[in-house]
Amino acid sequence: MKKNKIQNITIAIIGIIIILSIIAYNYSAEQTKQKGFQFGNELAQIQQDVAELQTKFYSEKIKWDEGDITKEELLEYYDKHVTEFEKIISKYDQLSPSKLFESSVELFKISSETQLKSDIEYIKWISTGDESAKVRSDTQIQEAYEYENLGLVEFQLAKSGIVEFNEDDKFSPPDNVLKQKVIQISENMKNKCDIEFKNKVNEFDSDNIEVKWFNCINEAEKWKKDHLP
Repeated sequence: MKKNKIQNITIAIIGIIIILSIIAYNYSAEQTKQKGFQFGNELAQIQQDVAELQTKFYSEKIKWDEGDITKEELLEYYDKHVTEFEKIISKYDQLSPSKLFESSVELFKISSETQLKSDIEYIKWISTGDESAKVRSDTQIQEAYEYENLGLVEFQLAKSGIVEFNEDDKFSPPDNVLKQKVIQISENMKNKCDIEFKNKVNEFDSDNIEVKWFNCINEAEKWKKDHLP
């Protein structure tokens, strides 16, 4: 099976799992607040839109591989894809989650933003043949999957604690569940910094590039501190 087909299937499966999880939350929310029910539906719709968009993204590539469309038609579709993806991502900011679910929504959004970056690098690879763009795209796909998976974990934990949650108490998910994934994602972010800014001998080509690497590492460390339980 070709790699792009495997990526397509993986993304679709994760999207379906998240949608089912959110739907399950909706049934619980019926016993609490209508606002929670609406939030669950809206988040599920966004995740479904992302999954469908990604399925279409790779299916168009397959059409080109099989000679059903021209390269120009593929790139024209990809231009529209980027615009549509940006519109979908903006919908995360329109949600009104309770404090309990804010973190999971943030992670789902980061996942989608990372997936979009991956798609842009993928398009660059198709357009120019630059293999380094394909490598960056593959790396970012994995990162998007990890963000999405962590978002699902946090969502599930929040959902499990919703019965006990109230505005006076702060729900604390089990530390050992999230800590490992947060550290893993942070390390992957740092590895990406190395790939982007260091040369083949693991050094910097200029002081300016070293500063950018340093800032990149700091951002990864800050993300870890912000998300560690």
